[in-house]
Amino acid sequence: MRIEVAGETNVGRKRNHNEDNFALMPEFGLYLVADGMGGHASGEVASKMAVDALHDFLAETAEDPDRTWPYKMDRSRGYEENRLITGIKLANLRIYEAAQRDGAKRGMGTTFVGLFAADDGVYVAHVGDSRCYRFREGKLEPMTEDHSLLNDYIKMKRLTPEEIENFPHKNVIVRALGMKDTVKVDTHFDPHQAHDIFLLCSDGLSGPVNDAAITAIMSELGGGDLKALGSRLIEKANENGGPDNITAVLVRWTE
Repeated sequence: MRIEVAGETNVGRKRNHNEDNFALMPEFGLYLVADGMGGHASGEVASKMAVDALHDFLAETAEDPDRTWPYKMDRSRGYEENRLITGIKLANLRIYEAAQRDGAKRGMGTTFVGLFAADDGVYVAHVGDSRCYRFREGKLEPMTEDHSLLNDYIKMKRLTPEEIENFPHKNVIVRALGMKDTVKVDTHFDPHQAHDIFLLCSDGLSGPVNDAAITAIMSELGGGDLKALGSRLIEKANENGGPDNITAVLVRWTE
């Protein structure tokens, strides 16, 4: 199968600069979105560091498979999944150490969601509340679970839709790259099918645009140009207020 990809980011309607970053790395089969956080534009620094660290690590290990890794392999996982997790952990450490060295960047961090293509499927990896969805045969399915305070509350006790809507700390995430010197990375393997579309996005898209609206747009435009689909999703987020930076990366498998 062949992979088609497109990515776009937008500042939104309420922010004066964009702290999101995305990357399309077809040479490695990696596609990712990083949503930075921290004052004085340091969120933008953190999300860019995540992109650069992953690119550097994948490039180095592609050229030299015997290169010594900074973290031990988890024997319960395969080589490629270990490689992806190690790259993310290395990005986390670089961001954390940069923040410790520079007082102006103290507290900076970034979410991460990535799609890593393997021969028989994809690995989805994430830290934070940036999301991955899979659109298959007209149905949208989340591939990630937010590492957020709101999601922790939802899992602990049944919140009404009204309580979820009015939750006062929706923007609080409980896991991100750069928060600590170590990080737990959630991964999930999914066997892909022809015509699957994976959407990676920051919460600037998944917040203002609910799953039903994403499904409707992908049903309408999913068979056509991916760039037009991404632009329409971002446009919808802005129509709904554009409260945050908005980023969408789309990956589609074709026969």
